[in-house]
Amino acid sequence: MTNTVAQAGTSTDGVSPDSASTDSTSPESGATFADQPQRQGIATARVASGVFLAIGGTFLFALKSILIKFAFAAGCNTMTLLALRMVLSCPFYVAMYLYLYRPRTERARPPLRASLYALILGFFGYYLASYLDMAGLEHISAQLERITLFTYPTIIAVLAWMFLRETLNARIIASLALSYLGIAVMAFQERSTTATGQVTVGVLLVLGSAVSYSLYVLFAKPLMQRIGSREFTSLAMIGSTVFVVVHFLTTQTWSSLTLSPVILLYALLLAFVCTVIPSFLINEAIVRLGATRTTIIGSVGPVLTSILAVVILQEPTSIYHLIGVVCVIVGVSLVATK
Repeated sequence: MTNTVAQAGTSTDGVSPDSASTDSTSPESGATFADQPQRQGIATARVASGVFLAIGGTFLFALKSILIKFAFAAGCNTMTLLALRMVLSCPFYVAMYLYLYRPRTERARPPLRASLYALILGFFGYYLASYLDMAGLEHISAQLERITLFTYPTIIAVLAWMFLRETLNARIIASLALSYLGIAVMAFQERSTTATGQVTVGVLLVLGSAVSYSLYVLFAKPLMQRIGSREFTSLAMIGSTVFVVVHFLTTQTWSSLTLSPVILLYALLLAFVCTVIPSFLINEAIVRLGATRTTIIGSVGPVLTSILAVVILQEPTSIYHLIGVVCVIVGVSLVATK
């Protein structure tokens, strides 16, 4: 699965090594070997910028758990914070969709049914997954939350085996064992200093978030191929915002929107800095680097979150946290970069 996407991403350069060597000696093209350093320089700059974008997007995503913890400490609840995040970020995705949709001819525009499916898939990808993730963060540390959520590629492999009849080989089994061993080690450490039920509930909620997001990723692939990845993501975000608003209106009162300026600031940062901006950075990084290399760079995300949680939130850490992080990163890498 990952390799297919990676090949598509790297092919956007428009020139394969074979075609490049052919063009450099072709009389019809008018190019010479002197053009090769220039091409290599452009390729190097493209890769370097892709790495920069991937690192930037990964860092901003890593800040998400930190800002959520700050908002909770300031008195905001899960549903209100999620509603603010989605409502504030949604206009950017509406604008992106319209920007991509309008230039298309009538024939090139995505089918209505595919667009509706994209809106519905937003329920799993950005509503349910986000809600469960935030709810889990009320009970566990940002370090444990990030590392638990990071295991979603292993869940995708299991779901692909269940629904798509893909092979569940030894590599995937080893990935599962390592990943969940890492979570267990970190959870055991937190249970020694926190109420057992809270840690267990928190981990289960975040695992539920990972499952929900995995379902979204698994069934999104064919729709992305028909609609386009950016159009699909925009529609999914728009659809998820509708679900979030309905949930908010049925469970919260308008008085819950009477918030302090600091909570509104956290919501704004969460919407723009940790949602809109990194989503575009990562998408562009995939275009320039390919999915596999972007995934490898993204594997530092849990490490960044752990460092930020310890430095900014003053969360305790230990050798058990280090063992857990290493186990999960190695485990996920086995399946994500196959």
